[in-house]
Amino acid sequence: MNPAVADAEAIGLALAIAREAPLDEVPIGAVVLDPAGRVIGAGSNERESTSDPTAHAEVLALRRAGAAVGSWQLVGCTLAVTLEPCTMCAGAAVLARVSRVVFGAWDPKAGAVGSLWDVVRDRRLNHRPEVVGGVRAEECGELLESFFAGKRTSGGGADVL
Repeated sequence: MNPAVADAEAIGLALAIAREAPLDEVPIGAVVLDPAGRVIGAGSNERESTSDPTAHAEVLALRRAGAAVGSWQLVGCTLAVTLEPCTMCAGAAVLARVSRVVFGAWDPKAGAVGSLWDVVRDRRLNHRPEVVGGVRAEECGELLESFFAGKRTSGGGADVL
């Protein structure tokens, strides 16, 4: 399969998860695909529902993928997420040894895969995954914009992270 098509499909899976997020959670979805392209971990933000500041979609998807394969090392796997990972999530991707990070919308305020920082490609680290950004960016961005527009009109506030 064409890698660009596979990446778009992976982001489509992450978008489906993001769209199912509880109303009070920022709608970000993530999936981890094994080398054959099968989903082995998935998650959406759960910070509000669990009161856990680390319950980002990427971290949850990586945890579930590790549990599925019985290892914290996810070599050969792809992390696909609807929003550019923050520093914590970028660091988790490096530590998990994923081979690729694919994301949708760029996050100029907190993105750590090229926007504000570039954690995953820091030459001082012992692992640097391939990065593909901007996949279905408009669709991913629209989902987030709609969520935050609703927060503004209802008087509620929320941060992207």
